Amino acid sequence: MERLIIFALVGLAAQAVDGSLGMAYGVTSSTLLVATGVAPAVASASVHLAEVGTTFASGVSHWRLGNVDWKVVAKIAIPGGIGAFTGATVLSNISTESATPWVAGLLLVLGVYIIARFVFGKPPVFIPGRRPGLGLLAPLGLFGGFIDATGGGGWGPVTTPTLISSGTLHPRKVIGSVSTAEFVTTVSASVGFLVGLAGEALDWRIIGGLLVGGVIAAPFAAYLVKHLSLPILGGLVGSIILITNGRTLLRNFDAESVAAYGVLFAVAAVIVAIAVRKSGGRLTDAQEPAPEPAAEPVNANANA
Repeated sequence: MERLIIFALVGLAAQAVDGSLGMAYGVTSSTLLVATGVAPAVASASVHLAEVGTTFASGVSHWRLGNVDWKVVAKIAIPGGIGAFTGATVLSNISTESATPWVAGLLLVLGVYIIARFVFGKPPVFIPGRRPGLGLLAPLGLFGGFIDATGGGGWGPVTTPTLISSGTLHPRKVIGSVSTAEFVTTVSASVGFLVGLAGEALDWRIIGGLLVGGVIAAPFAAYLVKHLSLPILGGLVGSIILITNGRTLLRNFDAESVAAYGVLFAVAAVIVAIAVRKSGGRLTDAQEPAPEPAAEPVNANANA
């Protein structure tokens, strides 16, 4: 029972981060599970199976709060599912370690760009009804799903910063849509893992604990996305990108140390503090994003 509670707390913490920032559920939960003594392979499979429930709860929560653009979800979810299933069944035995530092470096650059644009730059203006096209969403979903399945996490870190940095969709809509589409990629990856594991025993206490904690945290995380101010949202997303990918690079180059992690977290804290100050001390926006434009009624007397 004690371990079940621990796993539930892990799931709650991971979903609170992922649901509010659109990334890092896999990274957060896998890291915390391994720290509690769970084998890495079991941790990765357990996280994906638990995410079937947590991503569904997260998607419903974001939808009810108006954070989802369904046209974006449709265009990115299907390619994401294909990439995730392929990665989990066919390519899971191919090492992607050589590509890890390059992907981490690219995401780090995107994180810096997001911070520069939303925290230090002039707030961008988002045109209602504007959204990224299929030419970006399809390959991005395919790549994000593949990385997520083969790397034990990565859907959010790949898709969220890329879409936010494109400037074609409000960050709230990006996070809500990415979180909702993740349900499809998670189901696909889970089916692939079950096929690949071929009946290997899983600890359902881990999966159940992660699921319960994640479902509890999902509505709260979606509420934060709905109400956080744009500079703070951008600062938090950018900071998480810096920390997670900085950690990946430190590990890859055997440069991990308390001092290095201290610098990463100190930089993140300064960025968030600047974002709060830029927002005038407010955590929420004074105004909500403009709604989608409605079709103008036809005036029958216009040509009279």
